[in-house]
Amino acid sequence: MATPAVPAPLAHLPNALTVARLAAIPVFVVLMVKAGDAHSWPAGLVFGVAGVTDQIDGFLARLWHVESRFGKIADPLADRLMIDAAVILLVVYGRLPWAGLVVIAGRDLVLLAGWRLLAPRGIDLDVNVVGKGATWLLYLAIGCRIATHDATEWPLWIFWIGLGAAVFAAMLYLREARKVLRA
Repeated sequence: MATPAVPAPLAHLPNALTVARLAAIPVFVVLMVKAGDAHSWPAGLVFGVAGVTDQIDGFLARLWHVESRFGKIADPLADRLMIDAAVILLVVYGRLPWAGLVVIAGRDLVLLAGWRLLAPRGIDLDVNVVGKGATWLLYLAIGCRIATHDATEWPLWIFWIGLGAAVFAAMLYLREARKVLRA
C-alpha cells in the first residue's frame, strides 16, 4: 500500500463515510416504513445521499492511497444492505416486482459465497467497472422509485437495466474467481 497522500485526519474520511452509510440504513428504513406504499422524498434523499457517498468514499480512498481492509469489506456491505433494504421494502409495499428481489438476493448470496471461499485464501477481487456501473444504476433507479409516484414507470426501466448489469458483473466476478482458483 502506498503512503497516504493526505494528513491523518483526512485519511479516515472514506471509512467515516462508509460508517455513516451503515448508520443511515435504520434511518432510511424508518422513513420508508413511515411512508408505506406512498412515495417518500425524505427516504429518497437519504437513499440518494448513501449512493453519492458510496462513490465519494471509494474515490477518495484510491486517490489518497488510504484503502483499508475495513473499507474493502464494509463499503460493499453498506451498499448491499442499503440496496437490499430498499428493494425489500419496495417489494413489500408493491412498488417493485418480487422478481427483482429474488434476483438481487440471489446475486448477493452468490457474491457472499464467493467472498467466503476466496477471502480465507487471501484472494481479493477488485471491483469491475460493470459492477460499479450496475450499483450506480440501481441507486439511481431505486432512489427515483422511492421519491416518485407509483405510476412513474421510468425508474423501473432503469432498475431492470441496472439489475441486468449487476447479474452480468456477478458472472464476470465468478469467471475471474475461477481463473484465480485454477492458477
